[in-house]
Amino acid sequence: MSLNLNYEAEVLVETDGLTREQWLDYRKLGIGGSDCAAIMGFSPFCTRRDLYYDKIGLQPAMDEEEGNWVAKEVGHRLEDLVAEIFSRKTGLKVFPIRKMFRHPLYPFMLADVDFFIEFPDGRHGILECKTTNYNCQDKWKNDTTPVNYEYQGRHYMAVMNLNEVYFACLYGNNEDEFFIRHMERDMDIEEDLIAEEEYFWTENVLKKAEPPYTEKAGLVLESIRKHYGPADKDADSVKLSRPLVKNLEEYLARKAEKSALEAQIKKLEEQMKSSYAEVVEELGVSCRGILKTGTSEYEVTYNPMYRTGIDKKGLEKLKINHPDVYDDYVSVSESRRFSVKKKGAA
Repeated sequence: MSLNLNYEAEVLVETDGLTREQWLDYRKLGIGGSDCAAIMGFSPFCTRRDLYYDKIGLQPAMDEEEGNWVAKEVGHRLEDLVAEIFSRKTGLKVFPIRKMFRHPLYPFMLADVDFFIEFPDGRHGILECKTTNYNCQDKWKNDTTPVNYEYQGRHYMAVMNLNEVYFACLYGNNEDEFFIRHMERDMDIEEDLIAEEEYFWTENVLKKAEPPYTEKAGLVLESIRKHYGPADKDADSVKLSRPLVKNLEEYLARKAEKSALEAQIKKLEEQMKSSYAEVVEELGVSCRGILKTGTSEYEVTYNPMYRTGIDKKGLEKLKINHPDVYDDYVSVSESRRFSVKKKGAA
């Protein structure tokens, strides 16, 4: 594929005045920037299958703040603030264009850009505004950009035919708790990205063909859970297809291997306890000890750990004696435990 760079992005729709539902309907007409990571296999919260279901209108794709509407709302409300901080720190002019764009050569590629940048020489670039909490700032360490955001930026540069994108991320409550990352267009990566998006759109979405699961097992299991919904204990048993015997045998083999390793770990832990029992005896109630030899010094700590919680009996008492409190603070979430029992041939 040889990319044609002689084009201008088309306007699909003016986004001012659109309801949330209307905006989501327009997003289903193509692939947006936040969809790219799932297509490329780098989304931490969405599989290709989830995205496929979203595009055909079956169910919405999972996103980073799913189940946490507050985090999502904070991100939207702080976009203008993040853009203002970026502008003050860099001296660059930023401005919004409330339109959804599409690529004129690949019309399945859509872009709803947060802000645009006007450089002193008259060129334009893209600004993506992000927020995160203090505990998640490591995702931006060492001058890196989270890979799912990187693909988002590259998608936007492709649609808008622009060569630079900045990411601005606020992770605290002052302007110093702020990341700025810069990325330039890479035509080799862009070519691969467009090819993957085109395949997903034409071979999966348009042909109504489910893409296979290729992501990490935890993400796949969550996708399956979301698609089928809560467990039904009264549902009939399912007669599994014969080829799945290899999956069950592999599971049993891995389970046996895990049990053997856990037994070895338990034995080693007992040996470690035996090794430090005399040291603990000498420490008594102290939490720290020092041992010096001619060549080495050992510092030992034996600190207490406290955990506050309510056990099962406590929860039962709370439910009986204070049902209003129980209903307000105790929630039930579903998880499912997989098990296999192998029997001999009948």
